[in-house]
Amino acid sequence: MISKVAPMLTDFLKKESAGGITLIVAAALALVIANSALAEGYFSALQIPVVAGIGSAMIDKPLLLWINDGLMAVFFFLVGLEVKREALVGQLNSWNKASLPLAAAVGGMAIPAAIFIAFNTGSPENLSGWAIPAATDIAFALGILSLLGPRVPVALKALLLAIAVIDDIGAIAIIALFYTAETDINMLIGGAITLAVLAAFGRAKVGSSIPYVILGIVLWVFVLKSGVHATLAGVAAAMCVPVQAKDGSRPLERMEHALHPYVAFLVIPIFGFANAGVSLSGVGLDTLLAPLPLGIALGLLIGKQIGIVGFAWAAVKTGIATLPENVGWKQVHAVSLLAAIGFTMSLFIGNLAFADPAQIDAVKIGVLSGSLIAAIAGFLLLKATLPSAPAEPRREEVAGTDEG
Repeated sequence: MISKVAPMLTDFLKKESAGGITLIVAAALALVIANSALAEGYFSALQIPVVAGIGSAMIDKPLLLWINDGLMAVFFFLVGLEVKREALVGQLNSWNKASLPLAAAVGGMAIPAAIFIAFNTGSPENLSGWAIPAATDIAFALGILSLLGPRVPVALKALLLAIAVIDDIGAIAIIALFYTAETDINMLIGGAITLAVLAAFGRAKVGSSIPYVILGIVLWVFVLKSGVHATLAGVAAAMCVPVQAKDGSRPLERMEHALHPYVAFLVIPIFGFANAGVSLSGVGLDTLLAPLPLGIALGLLIGKQIGIVGFAWAAVKTGIATLPENVGWKQVHAVSLLAAIGFTMSLFIGNLAFADPAQIDAVKIGVLSGSLIAAIAGFLLLKATLPSAPAEPRREEVAGTDEG
């Protein structure tokens, strides 16, 4: 099992890191276009109506919502696969490995949300965005981490990955509980039946990807029509994919590997390009210091540091968890800054929390400013604290990282 998980972790980190760099380029391009002569065409294109369906079962949405509801369902399907793998055979499959990232992730979600609420108590119209700074963008964070190459210990990469995965679980729960509109019971029943069939295929350990893909699409349509956010269908479908099939194949691992390049180099960059564009015309200090963007930026930048380092320190001091070998508190601090890059998930939650274009623009400004400062600070802190020579983890460290 160790020999199979080790290359999976390495492959995951490589693809997510390269995908993070691609995402940076896509986001920067969106900002440039949104503040150029091409801005009108950019924003108009995102509102082009796209209709798909058969007979009376038609879905009519603007292009932007197809990206946010449709393409992002693929992203969430991959997240679901990663969460299931990590829980069963990865970094979260034992209390010894999961305790530190669990404590850090809980703090890294709770404190940013509290800071946001503190800055927006006088603006009740903004309070629905409390979860925006609680998110972490794993692709962006690993993209920054990859810039330091082999100097970064494997254990530190694994810690960031585990925190981000737990953060994703929290984000999924938040979306399900707090960002669900009025529901259509008939559509929910249809979704529940489809999910039950999917689960039956999983329990039967069917190795073919075809039934999971087809039924996953059907589930997505039902969930979309039900009023529950459609991306949650991706997570639910992923939970039904078995780790090992009756025929000895490993469908979860196979589908995860197959999806990674498409999500890293297509889905997430398209989402970033479609959602990062914001006009900076007239943006001044007063704009940046408004409660909504300031609460988001400081929630990410300050809240993540206090939450992740503080909760991790408390867990270690109380004996609940231990620091990974060759990882010090300065590196944990740097990881907390990289975890403050909220980009993809923060923008996604922002789109769920608000409908007013002015509020959505404020969200973008807060997320972009907070994430940019966190990325630069995290990179510089890691560069200053990591050894100049490539990190050569001990044999037992690698075994501990890949165990399971």
